[in-house]
Amino acid sequence: MPEAVRGAGTALLTDHYELTMLQAALRDGTAARHAVFEVFARRLPQGRRYGVTAGTGRFLDALERFRFGADELDFLTRSGVVDDATAAWLERFRFGGDVWGYAEGDCYFPGSPILRVEGTFAETVLLETLALSVFNHDCAIAAAASRMVQAAGGRPLIEMGSRRTHEGAAVAAARVAHLCGFATTSNLEAGRTYGVPTAGTAAHAFTLLHDDERAAFRSQLSASGTDTTLLVDTYDVAEAVRTAVELAGPGLGAVRIDSGDLRAVAEEARRQLDGLGARGTRVVVTGDLDEYAIAALAAAPCDAYGVGTSLVTGSGAPTASLVYKLVAREDASGDLVPVAKSSPGKSGTGGRKHAHRRFQDGVAVAELVSTDAPAPEPGTEDRPLQVPLVTAGRVVGREPLEAARERHRRALAELPPAALHLTKGDPALPTLTGQS
Repeated sequence: MPEAVRGAGTALLTDHYELTMLQAALRDGTAARHAVFEVFARRLPQGRRYGVTAGTGRFLDALERFRFGADELDFLTRSGVVDDATAAWLERFRFGGDVWGYAEGDCYFPGSPILRVEGTFAETVLLETLALSVFNHDCAIAAAASRMVQAAGGRPLIEMGSRRTHEGAAVAAARVAHLCGFATTSNLEAGRTYGVPTAGTAAHAFTLLHDDERAAFRSQLSASGTDTTLLVDTYDVAEAVRTAVELAGPGLGAVRIDSGDLRAVAEEARRQLDGLGARGTRVVVTGDLDEYAIAALAAAPCDAYGVGTSLVTGSGAPTASLVYKLVAREDASGDLVPVAKSSPGKSGTGGRKHAHRRFQDGVAVAELVSTDAPAPEPGTEDRPLQVPLVTAGRVVGREPLEAARERHRRALAELPPAALHLTKGDPALPTLTGQS
């Protein structure tokens, strides 16, 4: 399936003040100054040990559609957001700068420059809201999804949160969940747009529609075959399991349990299925699961998990708290100089950053962020983390979703074992900053 999403323009998915800054800079002559912006998180959500870079593919798609057409310009001028001169500049606008970033699926830590945008101030300032809205959402979902996959210990996960979030966010969340290791999604648009495998069977409404559970199961088996998953907790689970195996035979694909004490009900369902000869029938559990509930079911006879609300809300951290900050700009003499705010709690470090991950014996030991390329210490090796995404306005970093999915698997395998613990703790790697 194609990775690129073609659709409506994205130029107005931005904040008013981006355009007022642009207008003022065009008037005073600073709009053409070279500028460097970086996206980073000052800290991870409380207790999280790593972040996951996600949203890169969506951002590149959106950047290609960042155009100010007649409708957008008419709105901006009628509402007094910009004057005619600024509107004329916007009509000609095409991003012509460079973008570097962490490859999608890689991990990040506090201070990691996961995105660097360079160009004139005019063209780079316009991308702040677009970049942050994409990356803050997708990185938050990715961190939750990654933890859930680790908690599942190799058992498949089904993303099924579309009914618990905005319709556009649902598609993005399904994409991110697959990137982080979820097997399938219930969201068909994610299947069409991003090639994420889709799955689904029936809800309680289908059982309630029929005169009895037997009729509902018979109908579903007739339409979908015996490899389907029958929902068995509408009335009485034990009776439903008996009926399911009676109708489908021992080759029934799976039963799904969506309520009650999931561990106890799954254990009883497993015993019953085995007793009826349906030893190959899987037990799928759903119902308000998060990474902690999944981990608590590790010893239960569950074969797969369905996750909805906790996934699409970031499991308690719905934003990654990323910021988009100017770190360098051209001065009046044409030199690129570092800049940073110094306000309490929000101070930054100026200068264009280079990011590397340091390894010792194949295990990551530190995140290195500096204005110069680092010199490896004896017994260590460094891996550059930033890759070109856009060069002179042309997208060069688009890749299949499966490539990011494999990269995430490798990135987790490089981290120290404590990084994958669900208990609260400090970031798994220290971020070392400064000049080498």
